[in-house]
Amino acid sequence: MKKFIGILLTAALAFGAVGCGGTTTNETADAGASTSGEGVTIKVGASPSPHAEILKAAQPVLAKQGITLEIVEFNDYVQPNIALNTGDLDANYFQHQPYLDQFNADNNMELVSLGGIHYEPMGIFAGKSSDLASLPEKAIVGVPNDPTNEARALLLLEENGVIKLKEDVGVNATKLDIVENPKNLEIKEMEAAQLPLSMGSLDIAVINGNFALSGGLKIADALAIEEADSLAAETYQNVVAVRKGDEERPELKALVEVLKSQEIADFISSTYEGAVAPAAAE
Repeated sequence: MKKFIGILLTAALAFGAVGCGGTTTNETADAGASTSGEGVTIKVGASPSPHAEILKAAQPVLAKQGITLEIVEFNDYVQPNIALNTGDLDANYFQHQPYLDQFNADNNMELVSLGGIHYEPMGIFAGKSSDLASLPEKAIVGVPNDPTNEARALLLLEENGVIKLKEDVGVNATKLDIVENPKNLEIKEMEAAQLPLSMGSLDIAVINGNFALSGGLKIADALAIEEADSLAAETYQNVVAVRKGDEERPELKALVEVLKSQEIADFISSTYEGAVAPAAAE
């Protein structure tokens, strides 16, 4: 795992760009009417969909509190944490807790969660094959290549009878833990953002909710999804992360309060039609 993250870090830093040839874009909100005296600006990194869209819905609410929310969009899962750790961001919003924990461990960082905001059910989507029960011999199955999301994808494949994993391997599963693969499927590990763009060369793919959305896929069309009441729904809530020591900054606490508000919960529910669900109230 450390070798994998190290390769990603090296490649990303070498090209000085975000994602696979992507760019980072800044979007700054008008501060609006301040109700708390002198205004403050916070810079938050996010994946374009749904994270940046949810943050945009929060901008006018925060503006009324004198907080200008600047959104910095990223197209990968590595650079947002690097930028937060170096102080280029005040917070980020794109990842779930297991990924954050793994990233901290692999890169000697101390980033912490301020709370879970939403959950994106991972889905199995059809590429060249449209039926899990009749996948051809040696079918190619795309999965995310970061450790936590790959494990999650493999567990979903197991739940749907495609493969069988070692007993109790859980969220630490890798393709080396597959003990039954009756159709000799090829598990192809890929950058998560590239999976929706590669469907023409894959039989099926297991895709994170945000990348499914940005790739024009509908969760309703998935061959299978994680259940809303599953352990995954609790484990893989997407969180707002900050540097350790910044947990009590009032503007960051205000950001999380707004994102967990009923107004934003209603926005999430009405906008994404099940592809994104608000986290359960604590």
